[in-house]
Amino acid sequence: MKITFLSLLLITLLSCQSNDVLKQEKVSKEMQQLKTFPKLEKERYNVAFLIMDGTFNTELTAPFDIFQHTIFRKNIKAMNVFTVANTDAPVTTFEGMRILPDYNYLKDALPKIDILVVPSAEHHLDSDLEDTAMIDFVKKVDKEATYITSHCDGAFVLAKAGVLKGKVATTFPSDIDKMRAMFPSLDIRKDVLFVHDGKYITSAGGAKSFEAALYVCEFLYGKEVAKSLAGGLVIDWNIDAVPHLIINSQK
Repeated sequence: MKITFLSLLLITLLSCQSNDVLKQEKVSKEMQQLKTFPKLEKERYNVAFLIMDGTFNTELTAPFDIFQHTIFRKNIKAMNVFTVANTDAPVTTFEGMRILPDYNYLKDALPKIDILVVPSAEHHLDSDLEDTAMIDFVKKVDKEATYITSHCDGAFVLAKAGVLKGKVATTFPSDIDKMRAMFPSLDIRKDVLFVHDGKYITSAGGAKSFEAALYVCEFLYGKEVAKSLAGGLVIDWNIDAVPHLIINSQK
């Protein structure tokens, strides 16, 4: 049998590609074996932050900072904070920060989530809402979580998941009309920085994500703890000075 130069070249290329695939699979398996999960202390709230490419820094880091600082306060049920995503690879935020997710909700065994935080992301008004795995994850968490919070356009994700039916909510001020048009049956309010209705706290987002997170802490721990957390981050906190709406609160 004659083996032409072209045949040899093709065999070589296919062999190289096969080796590359095997190497990538090996690296992927090694990364999975080396993956370490955060240590979650007992008797704390487990707080999961849902992240993806395009997540906006402030809507993620503002509540993350507030909630993480609860571990430095005594005599309260503090919070274990961690991130969840649909990948083990680093997530790149809208502003370019790269974050390695703690859990991959598509395959990792997740701890029970007491509080789910949905920060805003670049495509929460369009393509992210077609991510059925992500929407199904929110639906699943909603069945067991004590509280669900969103910041800015994260409310669109909650609306798409159907968890805001019969509830009052808010979102980023300039996107309120879009949300009303996309979800006409929902009650979306203007002129407030956050709304608390039942187990759901939705906020306008941006820097006001700090206020919404501080409200959650005041609701759970009382005014003095919330003021202490705010002081640690050099924030003047007075809930009476923040336009908000409480429809129904529960503990």
